[in-house]
Amino acid sequence: MGMRKVNIIYVVCVLLCCLGLPACKKNIGLTTVSVADSVRHYYPLIAGQVLNLSYEIENTGDQPLIIRDIQSSCGCIVPLLKQGERMVLPERKARLRFRYESAKNIGYVQHVIRIYGNIHPNGMVKLVFDVNVVPHADYTRDYEELYKEEVERSALVRGLVDGDESEKGYYVDDVSRDSRESPRYPWRGEE
Repeated sequence: MGMRKVNIIYVVCVLLCCLGLPACKKNIGLTTVSVADSVRHYYPLIAGQVLNLSYEIENTGDQPLIIRDIQSSCGCIVPLLKQGERMVLPERKARLRFRYESAKNIGYVQHVIRIYGNIHPNGMVKLVFDVNVVPHADYTRDYEELYKEEVERSALVRGLVDGDESEKGYYVDDVSRDSRESPRYPWRGEE
């Protein structure tokens, strides 16, 4: 009988806790933000140079700004955010930093960085910048050469390719026989 009372008390406590936990959740509403110079035009860069971008975002609303995601139009833009920079309190400012690597672009480029969060009216703010990436004056390298230099510098891609660069394929002039019809292991004498 005493064990039954303990079980009933235990079940009642668990139910009360389950009912009380959803009340702890705070709903954060939409907020408004302003970005100083959200559309920028940068001076030309030489291909391979790095451009450091810094945007100041201000929370002008009454709710804290929670940045859920940052998406860029190119993989050459890397966000440099720390863990605490994903939330901006009301009437406060935060600095968002990005790094643009121009090695894979030549000519006029325009990129968009989208910041998603609890932003009024559509949940997103756009940061747009453009720059003219010019090749080196002494020699114009193509994409393959730029990629090869990057691989040699980082040495991270080695071993990702099946085989070695010296292992080249070949072809034969005798097209009358199909190599698929020959024995699989001719040295074993199998048919």
